[in-house]
Amino acid sequence: MEFLPFNLSVQDIGSSIQFAIAPIFLLVGTGSFLNVVTMRLGRVVDRARALEKMVEEGEEEMLETRHLAELRLLDNRMRYGNRAVFFCCLAAVLICFLVAVLFILDLASVPAGLVIALLFIGVVSCLSVGLLSFLQEVSLATKALRVRTEFIKRKTGNQAE
Repeated sequence: MEFLPFNLSVQDIGSSIQFAIAPIFLLVGTGSFLNVVTMRLGRVVDRARALEKMVEEGEEEMLETRHLAELRLLDNRMRYGNRAVFFCCLAAVLICFLVAVLFILDLASVPAGLVIALLFIGVVSCLSVGLLSFLQEVSLATKALRVRTEFIKRKTGNQAE
């Protein structure tokens, strides 16, 4: 049994491509999600840099305390955002390996169900950790927004709802 037979037909190759292309849709979705996470992360970094500059310039103590509290929150958001990016990138790399393995092993007619299953489990696990990290980052951002709204209402004299 040859590893890669040289008499492959166009139909055999086309079939292998069809078989291996399905995870590409998962890769596209992962890439889109990475775009969202990195855009949010960039905005968090920009806000942190602006706050750092305000603290360095020295403002009144109440504002400086508030800015430092927000910097701590932004630091946590960056940590969760970076974790989400890492695990989603890892998932994307595993998807690429999965596509290559599916294509090569289908062409070679080698059964490798366990390898494919393990790669897919790795992809889903990495995506799950990335999504959970993103959920934590969004939760922190929402919590900060809620606090600011209450702060503004208190300062303007409106009753909290």
